[in-house]
Amino acid sequence: MEVKNYMFGHAELAEILVKKLDIHEGLWGVAIEFSFTATNVPTSPDPKAVTPATISFVNKIGLQRFDASTNLTVDAAQVNPPQGKYPAKKKLRS
Repeated sequence: MEVKNYMFGHAELAEILVKKLDIHEGLWGVAIEFSFTATNVPTSPDPKAVTPATISFVNKIGLQRFDASTNLTVDAAQVNPPQGKYPAKKKLRS
């Protein structure tokens, strides 16, 4: 069966973006920029019957640095630690 979509939670998407952007420190979460507009929408077969409605657009999706940890954030130092900054593990003798 062909996969048609992949869905990510907020923190999971933040982790993917932190790794993609190679960020190694700070608390980061997904930021979404919206814009809104309003219009009257026909709600029945009668063309004179309309209801006020809003329409929202997702303009951009990105990362935002947070001051405190939430369920939306990831700690870049944990999910994407810098390579080579920690000493290599010693091998155990057999």
